[in-house]
Amino acid sequence: MIRAWAPGRVNLIGDHTDYTEGLVLPMAIDLGTTVEVQLEGEVVRLRSDHQPEEAVVPLDIEEPRCVEPPWARYVAGVVAELRPTIGARGTVTTDLPIGAGLSSSSSLQVALARALGFDGDAPSVAKLCQRAEQRAAGVPCGIMDQLAIAAGVDGALLFIDCESLEVLVEYLPEDLAVVGVHSGVQRDLRTTPYTTRRAECAAVEREIGPLRHASLETVKSISDPVARRRARHVVTENARVVAFVQALRQARYVDAGELMTKNNSLRDDFAVSTPVVDNLVAQLQATPGVFGARMTGGGFGGIVVALCDAGADVQASVGGTRFRPSTGVTVEVTSG
Repeated sequence: MIRAWAPGRVNLIGDHTDYTEGLVLPMAIDLGTTVEVQLEGEVVRLRSDHQPEEAVVPLDIEEPRCVEPPWARYVAGVVAELRPTIGARGTVTTDLPIGAGLSSSSSLQVALARALGFDGDAPSVAKLCQRAEQRAAGVPCGIMDQLAIAAGVDGALLFIDCESLEVLVEYLPEDLAVVGVHSGVQRDLRTTPYTTRRAECAAVEREIGPLRHASLETVKSISDPVARRRARHVVTENARVVAFVQALRQARYVDAGELMTKNNSLRDDFAVSTPVVDNLVAQLQATPGVFGARMTGGGFGGIVVALCDAGADVQASVGGTRFRPSTGVTVEVTSG
């Protein structure tokens, strides 16, 4: 019997930059997904505590997006990329909220890849599961979610360069806490303009070159106003990630919070926020003990993340969950 657990992730800053090989600052969290299987047979058969129908995926699956029920497509994506030589039977359990922007799908896929025997390093499993998610959902996701989950370090944020896949460990100061508050809006990136945003960034890069290395002066030369706003978000967001890390290292928490709170870039330049999310961000900003807040992940709903004074009882004011930075994937093998 093999039991693999993979965390979810929350991103503090660096949104919609990973698919242009930019900079991000997520952390693995102490909520996650457990896949427990016995290796046997010629199909991967899993039951989920969150889904009424089981996933039954043949080892020779070619089109993960055609699999039913829909959650089984994420299983099929991993099987299609990994191509295990033996099937599996088992269960999936999770304490991650689904559709909240905490990477529940990536958590499932990384745990499953490890349970089925993939033993590559963190970048390798991240790249495999990125391909698996793209095949499963048809969403051209970046690599932040999978790499943050695979490379998680207990007590630490991860300063990730999505071009080189270098991961620098930045321990979260003990006098800070990270709190997530659900906006009440579930979202599925397949039904949002996420894919459109990535296409817009790709079009900009064909015009001016990689956004990772673009300057604001170059961005100003873009004639189309929508394309210019999309590019401006990515360039300024990469700069905010660097400034945020520097502020944390120097214990300038107010400055770090202000960098998070510049949500107008996500709202106005990248157009991935919503009025509900904006109102929740404003509510959190006005809460004693909160240094800064912003939407996290792909946007369009889900979780809003706040950087808080560890001694402040922010949850008593606004609810939410205090996330602890967690280790990455764990695998346990037991004899039955």
